[in-house]
Amino acid sequence: MSEQSASSLPSFARVLLALLLPFAGAALFSLLVGGSAALTDDSQSGRALQFAGAGLVSWLVGWRWYGLNGLGLRGGRPLTAGIGFATLAWLAFIIVRFFAVEVANYGSPDGTRAFIYILLFEAFCTQLWAYGLFFRSVADWRGPLTAAVSSGILFGALAFLFFQESFAAMASGLIYFTVWGVVYGIIRLRTGTLLGPVVVQALQSWTTWYVMAPLDPANTDELRNLYLIGSAAYLIIIWRLWPRQESDYRV
Repeated sequence: MSEQSASSLPSFARVLLALLLPFAGAALFSLLVGGSAALTDDSQSGRALQFAGAGLVSWLVGWRWYGLNGLGLRGGRPLTAGIGFATLAWLAFIIVRFFAVEVANYGSPDGTRAFIYILLFEAFCTQLWAYGLFFRSVADWRGPLTAAVSSGILFGALAFLFFQESFAAMASGLIYFTVWGVVYGIIRLRTGTLLGPVVVQALQSWTTWYVMAPLDPANTDELRNLYLIGSAAYLIIIWRLWPRQESDYRV
């Protein structure tokens, strides 16, 4: 389906397809590659198959509908700006992480493998879906600012449910991941690219949860404090980056 033929679809239909097709791709790819057991596999390899399927569908559908630039796969100055903005969130969180959660040790025996997994699957595949295909579809339907917020909510839901760094199913965790997602949504809106946040997300997750391994991942009091203080820091970043006029949009 070309961009021209995609434009013949109602805007809401494209949003619905952008939300559901990657889910179907995740299930189908897992089934074809890993068998029926992979559909419910919560291990790193099982999640990798699911993320890969969603990312592949997002890439193929988004490329045909909007092209690579429309998906937010831009380099150059947008990439540099995206890295700079996302690094603000990384620095804020790593400072809070250092004081809020006790560190067991520094370093991880599978650190390199963990970083590659986070970069390719939790970061690139997830953001390609949320801030590539879904963002662009919502932007055409309800405008870029709505796209930034709604794609952030989608990212937050996926992170809360499927990311390995989501240690506890608590309300503060859901708030944290959602606000983190909106930060990246605003960065996508302001820079026109998702590649910068992809790189920084991988570095942030790797440094704060693998290099700085938590002493007790089940300590809900520490995690609650981390999530709430981290969310507050992210809200300040959102406030500073919030576009003041339409000329700030880079869809």
